Amino acid sequence: MSMKLEADRRNHRKLGRQLELFATMEEAPGMPFFLPKGMALKNELESLWKHKHQIAGYQEIQTPIMMKQNLWEQSGHWEHYHENMYFSKVDDQNYAIKPMSCPGAILIFNNKRRSYRELPLRFAELGLVHRHELSGSLNGLLRVRAFTQDDAHLFVREDQIKSEVDQVLDLIDDFYSLFGFEYNIELSTRPENHMGAIELWDQAEQALESVLQDKHLDYQINPGDGAFYGPKIDFHVLDALGRSWQCGTVQLDFQMPEKFDCHYIGEDNQPHHPIMIHRAIYGSIERFMAILIEHYAGDFPFWLAPLQVKILPLSSDQHAYAEKVRLKLLEAGFRVDSDERDEKIGLKIREAEMQKSPYMLIIGPKEMENSSLALRKRHEGNLGELNLDEVIQIFQEALQRRE
Repeated sequence: MSMKLEADRRNHRKLGRQLELFATMEEAPGMPFFLPKGMALKNELESLWKHKHQIAGYQEIQTPIMMKQNLWEQSGHWEHYHENMYFSKVDDQNYAIKPMSCPGAILIFNNKRRSYRELPLRFAELGLVHRHELSGSLNGLLRVRAFTQDDAHLFVREDQIKSEVDQVLDLIDDFYSLFGFEYNIELSTRPENHMGAIELWDQAEQALESVLQDKHLDYQINPGDGAFYGPKIDFHVLDALGRSWQCGTVQLDFQMPEKFDCHYIGEDNQPHHPIMIHRAIYGSIERFMAILIEHYAGDFPFWLAPLQVKILPLSSDQHAYAEKVRLKLLEAGFRVDSDERDEKIGLKIREAEMQKSPYMLIIGPKEMENSSLALRKRHEGNLGELNLDEVIQIFQEALQRRE
């Protein structure tokens, strides 16, 4: 199959419709509607994110979707990002809908007096952000106007920069390896439209490059493509077709903590500005979902599949037993549905295959009489007759192996 045909087969917009994951509508251009199965996939990605961040010592926060204009003027977004933002007016005051979550994280940092003993302070946020994109550039979940950014903002002392960036790089590698992604790394340097002193930029760029070199990672320099407030390390994942997608980013920022007068009390009992690390791993949940849909061609591993198990009773005589099995599997934490239509089993199996359900449980008179289930696995066919406990064990082992 040619590359073009294979890419078309994997097109996330086509599979999004076929698998009933998401919809785009004229009532909200560039702002996706997630259908129940799409929400199941989105929730799985977010649950994984929350779990791994708790282990890594992050604290989850949530900041408002809309804040006053003067905040965005202070942050520099008004000057450097104005054309990409949406605005509103409330009680005769101008507001902006957030295109990024960093100013909100700064306000939380400044909400109380901080000590050097608290640092590094790692705030993580699944923040819904809005950015104005030209209508002609919108593309399914890959290019949208509203998306959930998996932000984290780390407030660190200068002597903690290298160790914290090092840990972030390890966390990013841990995430990508779960999906079988290889990736390329770019170090993006000072853009023309930058904020702050060149000396601070040089210091920040050297700090990031030093970590990459110490970890013996291959990287390329991407001149002038840094954020307006600091240089960054960008991660480009390679999908099953070898296509490159920009996802994760690690940005070092000496500017905003000074602009917002962020400070902590040091060991010398004097105030000091922290350094801020902006960081995302998925980049955005929506974009990462699109990449995964195309990477797997919608044929997700069991742990990620929006619908993990489809129960197929042969007739209405097995509906009560099928419902009992469905509830037991739901209680065990699996995503499961039952097809109780009055249709031939061959049609039900074909449609379950079209929906790319990893497992099917077929129930006929014999299975009901034996309190058993006929287990069928996608791509492998029939696995035999098993009892419910044995089936649950197989599913649990598949989850543990992240199959």
